[in-house]
Amino acid sequence: MRWLALPRIALSLTLAALAALVLIGINEAGYRESSFALQEISEAQRSRLALNNLLQDILDAETGQRGYLLTGEVRYREPYDTAVTEVGGNLATLRALYADRPDERARLEQLADHVARKLAELDVSVRLREKGSEDAWKFVLTTDVGREEMNAIRSQATELVAISNRSLLVAQTQISKSLRLARLGIAVVAFAGLVALWLYLRQTEALRSAGERQQEALQRERNALEAEVSERTASLTELATHLQNVRETERGFLARELHDELGSLLTAAKLDVARLKSRLADSPDAAQRLQHLTELLNSGIALKRRIIEDLRPSSLSNLGLVASLEILGREFADQSGIPVEMALEPVTLDESRELTIYRMVQECLTNIGKYAQATEATIVLKNYENHVIVEVSDNGKGFDMNSVRPSTHGLAGMRHRVQAANGKLTVASRPGEGARLTAMLPASRDRDRT
Repeated sequence: MRWLALPRIALSLTLAALAALVLIGINEAGYRESSFALQEISEAQRSRLALNNLLQDILDAETGQRGYLLTGEVRYREPYDTAVTEVGGNLATLRALYADRPDERARLEQLADHVARKLAELDVSVRLREKGSEDAWKFVLTTDVGREEMNAIRSQATELVAISNRSLLVAQTQISKSLRLARLGIAVVAFAGLVALWLYLRQTEALRSAGERQQEALQRERNALEAEVSERTASLTELATHLQNVRETERGFLARELHDELGSLLTAAKLDVARLKSRLADSPDAAQRLQHLTELLNSGIALKRRIIEDLRPSSLSNLGLVASLEILGREFADQSGIPVEMALEPVTLDESRELTIYRMVQECLTNIGKYAQATEATIVLKNYENHVIVEVSDNGKGFDMNSVRPSTHGLAGMRHRVQAANGKLTVASRPGEGARLTAMLPASRDRDRT
């Protein structure tokens, strides 16, 4: 499902990228056209301003000339002098603006010729007034030269203004066109972006749904596997418990057989040897051999007792758990030379749990004797209201809990035996600090009710 969705995601991303590129292209083209149009508008406005200023300067010059001619006072001539000076600056500005425009430049040169002739006509009358030639400057005023030049100036300026207005209109049209194009492009790109977003969200939702379905399938498989593992673990645990019970039953049966059958045979043999020994008292050699046979029979009987005790401790049935643990601890101390300190409280448990505690303590003492290198051991049995605690510890070399496997030193067997009795086994040890095994088993309710 994910591989099928990848081309669609790629299509969505490609569409979004193309939309972005188109938007960038439209914006760039609109920017360039708008910039050119704004430049055109700026030049048109500057040219119109320069033309208006030129016309205004000529009018100011004419007004100042008339005031000076009529009054003869110098202060009326100042506007004329100022206007004449500014006319050249405005013409220079217009020549710079029309440098790349041949048609406008030609019209400007015609306008400049008329302006020059108009200024010359004004200058002649002013000079004649300065010289006091009143008839002469009046004659100049009565001619139509100045009026004709002024009309020509207005005509040329009007044409140039009209050209500037057309350029301004074209630039404004171009800006409006660029704005419409940008508006249309943004709308198209926005629509394409929405389509790409919709496709992306749709594929994302499809991928999410596929992922959820896959997770659900994996979860179902995981649950099925966990259920199968739990079932098999329970079966193995039940089988192990059954085998343990069968083993204990077989050991008990074998112990009884050894006690009843082999014990009877050895006892009968010992009695027969005693009778033969009394009858062969006169034969020293026979008496010696019978004595040796008696010792062998005694050793066999002792071996039989030890085997029976290992198979099924008779003290557990006859004397109880506390006495059996005391016997077990004393025998271990005698055999290993490791003193065992015991603090045992009377407990009330059923036979299976008593056997579980006995086997656990027996296995712990065996491990201490083999591996712990301890100088002392401790057995503690505590009775609580609802449970019983048994603890076996030593001051030996200990071991690292992180590096030692749980099956080491018979831990797996003890743990299973305790768990089969609905108990919990805890192991605590550090290198150089000895080891402590603690088992907690529930108290027997049957005995409590009795």
